[in-house]
Amino acid sequence: MILIFSAPSGAGKSTLVNYLLSQRDDLEFSVSCTTRAPRGQEVNGREYYFITNEEFLERVNKGEFVEYENVYSGTYYGTLRSEIERIENKGHHVVFDVDVKGGIHLKQIFGDKALSIFVAPPSVEELRRRLIGRATDSMEKIEERVKKASIEMEDSKHFDQIIVNDNLEIAKSKLLRVIEEKFCVIQK
Repeated sequence: MILIFSAPSGAGKSTLVNYLLSQRDDLEFSVSCTTRAPRGQEVNGREYYFITNEEFLERVNKGEFVEYENVYSGTYYGTLRSEIERIENKGHHVVFDVDVKGGIHLKQIFGDKALSIFVAPPSVEELRRRLIGRATDSMEKIEERVKKASIEMEDSKHFDQIIVNDNLEIAKSKLLRVIEEKFCVIQK
């Protein structure tokens, strides 16, 4: 089974993914590659594999990615085949935390083997407030993300489930219910 999580930046997707991973020992996070610089406390190999544009494009040419996207001008993100194999070889289910285009693409690739979940903010204004509060980006970058989020919200229709992250505890509860129904197994 493959779980695909996508959302506009600042919707709370990573918070929900981390919560889910703490609740189930049959799931494992697939670390993506990116050409962007680490933010805050991010660590290479934990949140992302941080590589240069040259390294990324070399890996594209070698066919090492299941999918990849140029998410923001000149910034690439991609899903490594080796990550999926590593996780599946351990008998775990793969969890992706990817941008919206990547999520749609992964669902097309894996079809019924995957459950795609779109995490939505309660509003674009709340999303802007969260991004400002996160204090990891310039106002120019925040406005770029907010503008992109408006477009991404329309793509939510391509996902199997939509979870609105208005109240974190309710969103966590709904997420666990969705996963337990899909897996037909309750853990912890």
